[in-house]
Amino acid sequence: MPTLSIHFEPEILAHLAQAAAGDTVHVTLSLGGDSAPAQVTAVTPKGPLAELMKAGLLAAGTVLTFRQPRANRAGRAVVTPEGQLIVDGHPLPFPSPSKAAGAVTGNLINGWTLWHTPNGQTLDDLREELKIKTAAA
Repeated sequence: MPTLSIHFEPEILAHLAQAAAGDTVHVTLSLGGDSAPAQVTAVTPKGPLAELMKAGLLAAGTVLTFRQPRANRAGRAVVTPEGQLIVDGHPLPFPSPSKAAGAVTGNLINGWTLWHTPNGQTLDDLREELKIKTAAA
């Protein structure tokens, strides 16, 4: 049987150390040769969340949540560097907040007003903040 060698960059180890119990940490593995580890290249966010990310209002790794007590539903998603959302329990990222919200609720729903940042702002609040920031520039 071949030997499996996994190398974690210090930034990954630091992220893992800060994760709380119950957090989901997504790790991607790829095949490599006998050469040195591949260099990580910067990713440019695309899609609906891209402008928020480029403006510094939303960062990759941000955990978004929502609660719907009456429907007994809750959701958790992590923003990817590409500007997509990885929703707990789903193997593939979603390209928009509404598609991610719909995957959790099973309904067509406005993800911009449903998902909340750790400080309680909705993604729609962040869009409004970006409009104000852009108008002032």
